[in-house]
Amino acid sequence: DDTIMNHEIVNILTMPTFLLILLTLLLLISAVAFTKSIIPSRRQDLPSPLHSNKMTPLLSPATTTSINKINDLITTDAGGRGMKHLVVPTDLLSSAAILSRLKPRSSRGPACKPHVIILTGFPCCVEHSPPMETDGLASVAIAHSVVQLGYEATIVTEKCNEPIFRAAVEGVEELASIHLVFFPEGEPSWTTENEKELKRVADDADLVIACERAGPAADGNCYTMRGINMNDRGLIAPLHNMVTHARENNVKFIAIGDGGNELGMGKVIDKIYEHIPDGNKIGAVMAADHLIAASVSNWGGYALIAAAALVAAEDRDDNDGTDTNSKGRRKWIDKCMPTETSETRLLHRCVAAGCRDGVSGKMEATVDGMPLERSMECLREIRKAALGE
Repeated sequence: DDTIMNHEIVNILTMPTFLLILLTLLLLISAVAFTKSIIPSRRQDLPSPLHSNKMTPLLSPATTTSINKINDLITTDAGGRGMKHLVVPTDLLSSAAILSRLKPRSSRGPACKPHVIILTGFPCCVEHSPPMETDGLASVAIAHSVVQLGYEATIVTEKCNEPIFRAAVEGVEELASIHLVFFPEGEPSWTTENEKELKRVADDADLVIACERAGPAADGNCYTMRGINMNDRGLIAPLHNMVTHARENNVKFIAIGDGGNELGMGKVIDKIYEHIPDGNKIGAVMAADHLIAASVSNWGGYALIAAAALVAAEDRDDNDGTDTNSKGRRKWIDKCMPTETSETRLLHRCVAAGCRDGVSGKMEATVDGMPLERSMECLREIRKAALGE
């Protein structure tokens, strides 16, 4: 009798525990079902730079394939400097979607056009005036494409580079809408008012793009690939602060570089230290949100333009992306991308104004020691890949 009674007591004690477990399981099942029912709608409400206004799911396979082909074209490490180790495979696609689908920040008001700040200038020809090199001039083509996408574009660099960018833009009708802003180079020249003006420009930005822009290394100085300190030569303004100020407004930062010493390369700083000669000294530590590493920075600029045009063709022309030879693709490529003629003329104008090849140091129509035809070949191949040819 005592045994039976003890068994009944155990059963009575166990029943609440069993019911509690059962109730907990039922609650968990209900919670999972409820979560599944609400997550899709909530995701659609979240603003994402990788979704168009029509909430299309990322990009079509055909568009993605074309952008990946473009990425392959610019990452061959043509200069043999080890940049292939710095490639972030999906960042070209992400950058293109952000640029093409850009909206003005709510604080700027819906009536404002999106505003893109383009930081550039690598004054590595330190013995000359102006010290600007020919790589980085694709910043002008990027600015032109930004205008073609319906936005405002402002190129920002040092005053020592002013003659080059004046020659690039002024007197050219299709480039007339590009704004130019110049800041004084050299630490002694930098004032509180300069910093306030820098912040004012940054506060008006919806996106910051750096194309072949000198970036501070771990010691705060900007170096050439040969390890020359450009800050010591009085050639650098603290334009990287533009990124810091813009990020206070949750503005994204896209960077284009080829050697590891450009602004934004901090995203792959460990790779720079491992694979780039003198990387521990020259490696730029500020990280971009998205990094386009290319054999030549100008090529990375062309790639960004083409990829953004492909996203625009898919989003804005109701194109599902499956027709790689669609009129929409060709229209946006023609609209946004520079031609061989326009780039050749721009380069000659800039060289006539004193721009030099960063490798040879000569005033000649070459880029990173390579003949102009090599860059034009890359531009042609990017265009073919974009058009599916």
